[in-house]
Amino acid sequence: MKASKLKQSLISLIDSKIPTFVWGNPGVGKSSLIRQIAESKDMKFIDLRLSLLDPTDLRGIPFFEADTKKAVWAKPEFLPDTSSDDYGILFLDEINSAPPTIQAAAYQLILDRKIGEYTLPKNYAIIAAGNYESDRGVTYRMPTPLANRFIHLDFDLDFDEWKSWAYDTNIDSKIISFLAYKPQNLFTFDAKSKEKSFATPRSWSFVNDVLKSSLDISLLEEVISGAIGKDSAIEFINYCKVMKDLPNIEEIINGTLKVIPENNSVLYALCTGLTYALKKSESVETVTNILEYSLELPNEFSVMLVRDLQKEGINVEASTSWKTWSDANKFLIG
Repeated sequence: MKASKLKQSLISLIDSKIPTFVWGNPGVGKSSLIRQIAESKDMKFIDLRLSLLDPTDLRGIPFFEADTKKAVWAKPEFLPDTSSDDYGILFLDEINSAPPTIQAAAYQLILDRKIGEYTLPKNYAIIAAGNYESDRGVTYRMPTPLANRFIHLDFDLDFDEWKSWAYDTNIDSKIISFLAYKPQNLFTFDAKSKEKSFATPRSWSFVNDVLKSSLDISLLEEVISGAIGKDSAIEFINYCKVMKDLPNIEEIINGTLKVIPENNSVLYALCTGLTYALKKSESVETVTNILEYSLELPNEFSVMLVRDLQKEGINVEASTSWKTWSDANKFLIG
């Protein structure tokens, strides 16, 4: 299930307080997606890693109450107060990395919304996530009684949806344009490989942070290799080198430059740069300048650019050049 459909499904399941398990490969963004939902709905978000707990940590520790002469279970501090009226998500991340004894302790909490004497507040939803057993992570086969307590959904990584997310979160344009050029490099995980580093959306976010850091350029290739693997790092570094041939984007937007690059990798970078620039400074005039410029691009790049602009909510149809552009590319856009 693509991120957009998964998000839509999760929102409904969270509203209905239906326990849900999200499966996905490492680094694709499962945790980030659920956290984003909590933030968008202004909900409390409790990220609980069961693999780091003992069964008593989840149920609480018993102590003797002198007045009643009974043993009372002390609620763990990380769980919300039973009387809380807050809306929230109890997120059980990497639940299938927890030993069977911990998973067993979670049975009652997940289905009955209580464990021992503790009851989860009525406005909290339970969402869990984990990697596939075939992903070489530390996982335990989920017991059938626990698995049956969830609705199970799969997170399928989709490049176009990742690209929209990358634009919105200001991921470096060099990363976006490179991956538009070679989308297969977004996710290179191979369960059979012994390599420690591989490309995922999460590790490309690390690369984004590295590019914005003060790291000496002489160390860039080795450090980036440590994030996404040597092969992807070399390809990315070489791609960045051709970006010196990129035309001045500001002059293109202003309508004062008509130079068209010939190198395909430069064209990918150019389309990404123009989309980035219009998201920050959109007007009917700048959109018109871009459409007129795109008419000089190879048709496939012209269509790719305009589709990216549309996906990012830029109103290209309002331009006086829209009919001219659509007529020129109707054989590609149907």
